[in-house]
Amino acid sequence: MKNSAERLAVLGCAGLVAVSVAGCGSVTDAVKGDGDKAITMGTTSLTSVLDPAGAYDAGSWLLLRNTFQSLLTFPAASSSPSPDAAQSCEFTAGDATLYHCTLRAGLKFSNGHPLTAADVVFSIERSKKIKDENGPSGLLDSIKSVEAKGDTEVVFHLSQPDAVLPAKLAGPAGAIVDHQVFPADKLLANDQLVGSGPYKIDSVDTITAGSGAKIPGKVVLTPNDKYTGDAKLRNKKFTLRYFDKAVELKAALDKGDVDLTDNSLEPNTAAQIRSDQQGGKTDLQVVEGDSNDTRSLVFNTKDATGGNLAVRQAAAQLIDRKALARDVFARTVQPLYSMVPAGVIGHNTAFFDKYGDQDVNKAKAILTAAKVPLPVKLNLTWSRSRAEGAESDALKKQLEAGGLFQVTVQQEADWDTFKKGWTESKYQAYIIGWFADYPDADNYVAPLIVEGGSYHHGWDDPRISQKLVPESLKQADRGAAAATFNQIQAIVAENAPLIPLFQNKAFFVSRSNITGVESTVDTTGVFRFWEISRVGK
Repeated sequence: MKNSAERLAVLGCAGLVAVSVAGCGSVTDAVKGDGDKAITMGTTSLTSVLDPAGAYDAGSWLLLRNTFQSLLTFPAASSSPSPDAAQSCEFTAGDATLYHCTLRAGLKFSNGHPLTAADVVFSIERSKKIKDENGPSGLLDSIKSVEAKGDTEVVFHLSQPDAVLPAKLAGPAGAIVDHQVFPADKLLANDQLVGSGPYKIDSVDTITAGSGAKIPGKVVLTPNDKYTGDAKLRNKKFTLRYFDKAVELKAALDKGDVDLTDNSLEPNTAAQIRSDQQGGKTDLQVVEGDSNDTRSLVFNTKDATGGNLAVRQAAAQLIDRKALARDVFARTVQPLYSMVPAGVIGHNTAFFDKYGDQDVNKAKAILTAAKVPLPVKLNLTWSRSRAEGAESDALKKQLEAGGLFQVTVQQEADWDTFKKGWTESKYQAYIIGWFADYPDADNYVAPLIVEGGSYHHGWDDPRISQKLVPESLKQADRGAAAATFNQIQAIVAENAPLIPLFQNKAFFVSRSNITGVESTVDTTGVFRFWEISRVGK
């Protein structure tokens, strides 16, 4: 995804070479006594597009993982994908260029249409054809062609080795859509989507974004009675509500308008709720879990200021991650010195090794040696943050230490405008987050670095894009690939087109009568709506 939000843990690709289904066709099992009242979850991860071919952010993927099936999925607390719509999948060529899947029998979409190999082929080809600039088609670039053999066999022919293809297919980028419903060359409206996941979309209510665009505000889900996968539903209706600000989400939680939140609350608020819970002062409860969401400061290297290596290195020398974690985020995040977060093979401390702690004198020496006029005037843009403006204000203060920078902070209130802005290289520097599409170091490197990356920073190094990344994709043993990622990160730290700031911890808050949250908060980044239930009234 190109924006902010969720995910994952260590991936052992040896487990991806061949996967087979343990048990097929478990039935929906809604908990008795839960009544017809929907369980409502709130999030501030706003989104605009829900069609899998154009959806590539936290807010859309949160929903799609519960309403669409992919060939594979990540089970709870597992870092290796297992069959979902597939019965089995495996690489059938030793160089990881041929991938074969067999579908389960009797699959259907929520409208009753059969789900066959033809739909899988259509879904992949459609995403690649539409190639939405804000969509996930880039994850499918290694697929040269895909063919259906009968109704249940699918074969992927790859243009190059791609040992992480199974993990890519396990997310919404690999979501299977109905070829009888979805147009082949354009996106489908949000209120017309049809999937084969455990839930179906009953309705989509819209709200007006700052740009005037209509975006989802509330999505009502009900059990999909055509679903034949392994999920067992513990509620009879689930509603997802999108909020513009964390304070609005907290107010809705206090009023009882939402039953639980994802990791969207302002960090000090989440920390206070946790403290009140421990002291018996609230009926809210906090489930703390691992998260590999990362947040970075990105430079537009096409800009004269952001394109100056000395400016980027001096900025890297001035960032105080420990202060950000402590003073701004109430220790609900942890400092990050690597593009790859802790918990994922390939994590290291490349930026600490290069720059150490904040040092104004070293930063000044870098700028002076490059004969950069001081102070460096820099525009810093942000759109959404769990800490609101406190995050950008803290970074401004850090960068301005010693009078080396003069930073002007700008908030782009509308998310779509912000995305358009960085895509069109309108900003000098900007703060943005990343949620992984799949649990592998590759997903924190290739999408963000190769050929300018998803954030369009404009920087590329042939050593990474032409040699090291391709080498890493030949290594089915992902542990062995860590050495390659260490080399990549050393190059990135030296050039600093982006500077990793921190990785989130996850704090999910719910009312005391909501259960099951602890069953779905894990490093896979998949929030399973079907695990949530309500006890009592």
